[in-house]
Amino acid sequence: MNEHVDPTEIKTPTDIREESEDIGRNDTSNPTMGDIINRRYSRRGFLGGSLAVAAIGATVSPMALLAGKAQAAAASAFDFTEATAGVDETHHIADGYDADILLRWGDKVLPDAPDFDPMNQSADAQAKQFGYNNDYVGFIPLDGAEDRGILAVNHEYTNGELMFPGLAKVVDDKVEMGDYTRELVDIEMAAHGGTVIEIRKGENGKWQPVLDSPHNRRITVNTEMALSGPVAGHDRVKTNADPSGTKVFGTLNNCAGGVTPWGTYLMAEENFHGYFGGELPAGHREEENYKRVGAPGGWYNWASFHDRFDVSKEPNEPNRFGWIVEVDVMDPNSTPKKRTALGRFKHEGCETVVNGDGRVVCYSGDDERFDYVYKFVTAGTFNPDDRSANLDLLDEGTLYVARFDEDGTMEWLPLVHGEGPLTAQNGFESQADVLIETRRAADLLGATKMDRPEDVQPNAATGKVYCMLTNNTRRKADEVNAANPRPDNAFGHIIEITETDGDFASTRSTWEILLKCGDPSIAEVGATFSPATSENGWFGMPDNCAIDADGRLWVSTDGNSQSKTGRADGLWAVDTDGEARGTSKLFFRVPVGAEMCGPYFTPSGETLFLAVQHPGDEGLATFENPATRWPDFDEKLPVRPSLLVVTKQGGGKIA
Repeated sequence: MNEHVDPTEIKTPTDIREESEDIGRNDTSNPTMGDIINRRYSRRGFLGGSLAVAAIGATVSPMALLAGKAQAAAASAFDFTEATAGVDETHHIADGYDADILLRWGDKVLPDAPDFDPMNQSADAQAKQFGYNNDYVGFIPLDGAEDRGILAVNHEYTNGELMFPGLAKVVDDKVEMGDYTRELVDIEMAAHGGTVIEIRKGENGKWQPVLDSPHNRRITVNTEMALSGPVAGHDRVKTNADPSGTKVFGTLNNCAGGVTPWGTYLMAEENFHGYFGGELPAGHREEENYKRVGAPGGWYNWASFHDRFDVSKEPNEPNRFGWIVEVDVMDPNSTPKKRTALGRFKHEGCETVVNGDGRVVCYSGDDERFDYVYKFVTAGTFNPDDRSANLDLLDEGTLYVARFDEDGTMEWLPLVHGEGPLTAQNGFESQADVLIETRRAADLLGATKMDRPEDVQPNAATGKVYCMLTNNTRRKADEVNAANPRPDNAFGHIIEITETDGDFASTRSTWEILLKCGDPSIAEVGATFSPATSENGWFGMPDNCAIDADGRLWVSTDGNSQSKTGRADGLWAVDTDGEARGTSKLFFRVPVGAEMCGPYFTPSGETLFLAVQHPGDEGLATFENPATRWPDFDEKLPVRPSLLVVTKQGGGKIA
């Protein structure tokens, strides 16, 4: 990097994508989460004293405030020596643990895949190799074995400036992209989607991919998929290529996801709008629908080479994305299905739990500023004795959106055609219309506008649900309040939902703030970590999360950097109970420029899978000059997004 360049002024292609998420396309008058928090805690009388103290009082119990420094001795549920926060070219993990590279961009997935050659890439090769920007990770044991299973990994998006030699150059202190060819576009398309691959633990205790496994497959933008559920066959999803409205090619921008109780893999389609170009014909029915989701976004040049991504030629194609895709990993020849009953929006993930009555509940956040939190409750019940009976369980049920009320209660509002404002008078002729325009339907129901909902993770053992709210840099100064004392909320917070009596299908629940994120040593930030949290333990921008075998919460982050927080993204262990509630400890940190994705634990809690996405993407980074050459540190190889497997030295449960 040139010394005179201000790193805060540089905008990489990733920055452009993040700015799109920062726009916030919800122009309704629905109350924001800041409004709700303000009214709730104002009524509780927390306005006395300084803003910082009031903010802490909103999340840390009065007893904890009285305890002061004594709380630093509170017993944490986690037992490990904390890693040190910072930023450098490699990854770091807590003492006593190994973090081994399991799969890297370009590694073989299928036995006939060629060796990775970054200087001679092709779409055919990439379609048999591990894709780019690994995000969600799921593990499905085979035959109940702890040392053998199927790994399912999302490949969210591509960084062309880091993938392709000679494509990007630094001009006038900016990264400028060169011209795309169809060949480069086709490679990008093959690098999207997902990887399904068998892995086993060897005699040396290290996990390895099984390249000759019949389970292995790559899912790309060209993989044939079926539309299922209420939207299948609807006129609004029919195209020239698919007049039936039931067959879609591919999935894209798969961010987080989930694994179902019956062992299938759920891929969430998030920022699908960015892949479309062109202009809708004047007066087209989808004009307002696409405006609400930001399509066409024009991030990629795919529309120049593939008509289906040009809305002037295939105006209905964007309606075929933004869904949850279910993949049967046990059958590599199965057709993935887009489960339209779960709604169409920018799904961050889809985490599931079996309710006490046997119904399955799926939680998902709509990852944009001022959008909503959802859950779906199946009509049928889970059959633990007959896997095949569950394979279409996600096609029927009720989708709900959350309204958070100021008294600490919340309502799950059903998105059902014919109920309330979801009628033909408001443009909803059927349930298919409600699901295609899920955002608009939720607007009309009065859902609460949230600060960019990411992962929403249920804890089956406690009835709690944790919602990651990454940030909202569009919060205005006149929205400042005692519990949200931050205009331009750059650091985000975590909401803890308590489903009534442990009933995940409940339509009325309660909520609390678990954490407000950021550096607690800076009073004006208003962060609310426990006083027991060390200088390494605080974080900003919560993104993905996991509940481990012991019911403990782990949080990964997206957006920390040298210029923003002085530290890299990583994985933190967060206490949610007792006097240690709100205490956070750093377990793992990523190399410079990367985002921490995953995490996912095996059932025993002895193995943890982590995904390091877009490493090296900081500053004036290009293929020739990335911010790091992790994980190979070979001048002949580019920086490579990679999947790691974490184990405890000597064996045993993690932390």
